Amino acid sequence: MVAAELRDLKVKNEKIPMIFERDNNLPIASMQIIFKNSGSITEKKAGLAKFCAKMFNEGTKSLGSVGFARALESKAIHLSANSGTETFVFEVSSLKEQFEDAVKFLKDLLQDPNFTKEAFSKVKTMTLGNLKSKETDYDYIAALHLKLLMYEGTPIGHPFLGDYESINSLTLKDVEDFAKERIVLDRAVVVIGGDMSEDEAKEFAKSVLEILPKGDEGEIGFYYPKDRNETKVIKKDEIKQAYIDFGSPFYMKVNDPDNYKAKVASFILGAGGFGSRMMEEIRVKRGLAYSAYSRVNLTKSHSDFTGYLQTKIESGDEAVKIVREVIKDFVENGVSEKELEQAKKFLLGSEPLRSETLNQRLNRAFLEFYNGFGLGYYKKQLDLIESLTLKELNDFIKKHKELNDLSFSIVTK
Repeated sequence: MVAAELRDLKVKNEKIPMIFERDNNLPIASMQIIFKNSGSITEKKAGLAKFCAKMFNEGTKSLGSVGFARALESKAIHLSANSGTETFVFEVSSLKEQFEDAVKFLKDLLQDPNFTKEAFSKVKTMTLGNLKSKETDYDYIAALHLKLLMYEGTPIGHPFLGDYESINSLTLKDVEDFAKERIVLDRAVVVIGGDMSEDEAKEFAKSVLEILPKGDEGEIGFYYPKDRNETKVIKKDEIKQAYIDFGSPFYMKVNDPDNYKAKVASFILGAGGFGSRMMEEIRVKRGLAYSAYSRVNLTKSHSDFTGYLQTKIESGDEAVKIVREVIKDFVENGVSEKELEQAKKFLLGSEPLRSETLNQRLNRAFLEFYNGFGLGYYKKQLDLIESLTLKELNDFIKKHKELNDLSFSIVTK
């Protein structure tokens, strides 16, 4: 096993990034083709990106959904498509001895997707059914309305799963056009590894990339949430608890040199579970919630601070008040030496658990590349965290007064 390395593949006179790690501990292999600037943030109709991914998961026209699934199962091959906020991803994995066939199935899927009226109707029915089930998923409802409130008027401020109106308005041509514009060579990054040589990895990757149209790189903007200080209340008669999501702007981009400070601050405030400020003040001291959580989110397209909790309906107002107080105190007074040391111990001590598997390491390497850092950045980040002083952290926290510009989304009775 060696550390992941970045290589350039030359395909159709284009340089395509390839991240590769050899790991012969097990006879397995995996590959992701990740298309940048191709996720939900780029869709023209809400839910289109995820709908398109579901269409690809219906197999090929020649074999159909069931036939394609059976062919994969007979060789123990995993092959799937999925859409994130910024990216569209195809992932294939298998035993090394079956990987050549696995890659062939991926090529077949890209060249002959089951974009038929029958498959389209099936996916639409499934998607509408999923949306129906979300009507009683109060965690989803609270989180969705917070996002709509914070990012109103931006490409992020819409339901990535879609809604009844947007899904009913989708056509097969919408799906075909989305795939044609985004599943292209100029947006591709290859992440591959396992029990293979670098030369083998290049051949597997090239065989897939060569069938893609050139296309264009596309682009996505960057968005901060609005500092609205607003509250959206959604009333549900049948509800038994109050679901409270909250968020504010966080003025930092993902490639900021100080992002390791944000990681430590976020851990202490609410991402660290028991021992975090949120959990201690809301659950341990007051018994207002079973769990209370918050985190700083830094991505290429947006940055924010968000959190959530559930509480008794009659305790909703008190819980909101405590959240505001905890964050205000955190910004004004910072953290203690004990909190900093506990955060360091956990973040440094749990590092091996975050890089145990090949997929974990490859995904981390991709994020290092995608976010503009060199491969191996996360190890350097650990050194920065270890040497972080209390004054440096508290000075950083006090600069981010925007954390107090809280918006709330509350689902209650």
